[in-house]
Amino acid sequence: MDGIVSAAPSSFCDTCTVRNRAICSDLSREELGVLNGIGRMRKLRAGEQLIWEGDEAVLVANVIDGLLKLSSQTSDGREQILGIAYPSDFLGRPFGGSTPYGVEALTDAQVCVFERRDFDRFAREHPALEHKLLERTLSELDRTRKWMLLLGRMNAEQKLASFLLQSEERAGGADENGSFDLQLSRQQIADILGLTIETVSRQLTRMKAEGLIDLPSRRTVTILDRQALEDRAE
Repeated sequence: MDGIVSAAPSSFCDTCTVRNRAICSDLSREELGVLNGIGRMRKLRAGEQLIWEGDEAVLVANVIDGLLKLSSQTSDGREQILGIAYPSDFLGRPFGGSTPYGVEALTDAQVCVFERRDFDRFAREHPALEHKLLERTLSELDRTRKWMLLLGRMNAEQKLASFLLQSEERAGGADENGSFDLQLSRQQIADILGLTIETVSRQLTRMKAEGLIDLPSRRTVTILDRQALEDRAE
């Protein structure tokens, strides 16, 4: 079933929770008004596909809430996860013909979607947005390189330590208690990192026993010894 789509309210950009981190952060109030007019807010259920690999690039989107995975199919039909999209991330291929990867919601999510042709036209007319797109493209390339290193060259302990550090950073940092919410189940983490759920659980238990982290709840993590965790990640 398709996600729920509704027209964005006139004040949506003003009340957007990722407004200061998204690609539209440098736009003037008037420019935001124009962009707001061509955008739509869409809610996705966990497991719902937003973009299909290889399809014509008909939309782009800003992630407002939730997590989504970027993936591609290998020649033998296996899924290769290319990365995770967090709130404020930009999805899709502006100025492109087809999409090089699929995008699926890992959790219930909310995105602001734009018809690609409308967005392309707006970007050409607003250099500040084009500049942000270039910055995001370069940042995405850097993250993809790190992700490929994480999946291809690290052992289980390094993978999980790197994932925890990345998750805290992408979640916007820890709260006043030094904790952050993973949002993902242990099975999802295992699938993303190419591990078994038993390995993920065993590594988390070991890190907790060694004083690197605490686990106040099943999806909450507190980093107690950042330097030690960074050392494990490397």
